[in-house]
Amino acid sequence: METETLSIERAPQVEIKDLDELWFQVAGTLCNLECHHCFISCSPKNDSFGFLSLAMVRKYLLESVPLGVKEYYFTGGEPFLNREMVPILEETLTFGPATVLTNGTVLKDVWLERLQRAEDESGYTLEFRVSIDGPTPEINDPIRGERTFERAMKGVEALVRHGFLPIITMTRTWEDHEDEEVLSSFRIVLADHGYDRPRLKLLPRLKIGAESQRTCGYETFERVDEEMMKDFDSSILVCSHSRLVSDRGVHVCPILVESPDSVLGTSLKESLQPFEIVHGACFTCYQYGSICTNPSSSRRE
Repeated sequence: METETLSIERAPQVEIKDLDELWFQVAGTLCNLECHHCFISCSPKNDSFGFLSLAMVRKYLLESVPLGVKEYYFTGGEPFLNREMVPILEETLTFGPATVLTNGTVLKDVWLERLQRAEDESGYTLEFRVSIDGPTPEINDPIRGERTFERAMKGVEALVRHGFLPIITMTRTWEDHEDEEVLSSFRIVLADHGYDRPRLKLLPRLKIGAESQRTCGYETFERVDEEMMKDFDSSILVCSHSRLVSDRGVHVCPILVESPDSVLGTSLKESLQPFEIVHGACFTCYQYGSICTNPSSSRRE
């Protein structure tokens, strides 16, 4: 966990402009995989954060309506380890667009059939973001675990078979100049698995959690200061338009969930307060913008 932060005197504050996205840490920190670059250090044995129940999710969904939330995201851990994940998504789709972040290795046809029906009946979009860190087992598996590439690709095939067009997210563990080569290779591989118009999203490394042990943490100079915020459009920062619910309360964003200062209250209304961006991960958000959210989600016509 990251410990170094800016002094209070130097730390700029970000006001929340609108609560557009609401996140749920629906599977806590439990995951069937143990990825070496996970910024939350999720694993099969990490139960430091607990699951969210359907009842708890419903409570925050209801609170979100008068606050104008436009879309909902579900993360973990692996969300589909939560036995109520399918009903949770079915419920959420009566409120607005939903996105679930998954490693794609535990998906079942019966779940996808139910979710396809729920999406069709709701009129809102259901997005799946599947984490696969490269177009080959040789790139992906050393990071995510043995045979995870093969298992995740079967998950992608199942999603496509049920009419979903998953967003494939990759954390960049190669050099920047290799991006186009990796993306081109991945498009070919995905087409071979029945996904001929894939949606790909590159993510920067977040040097906290397991990633800080795999490579390194943030340097002391990798922080956002007041000078950097002058004439900067703070609306691109996730903390200016998002909050996350865990079993500990409402956090400023999905990235800093393990940091004690990220908890801003027990209700969404309490969480709508400025946040001092003192963490190294805030520097990555400053560099790349809202890496957590999708480009857009909307009501289907």
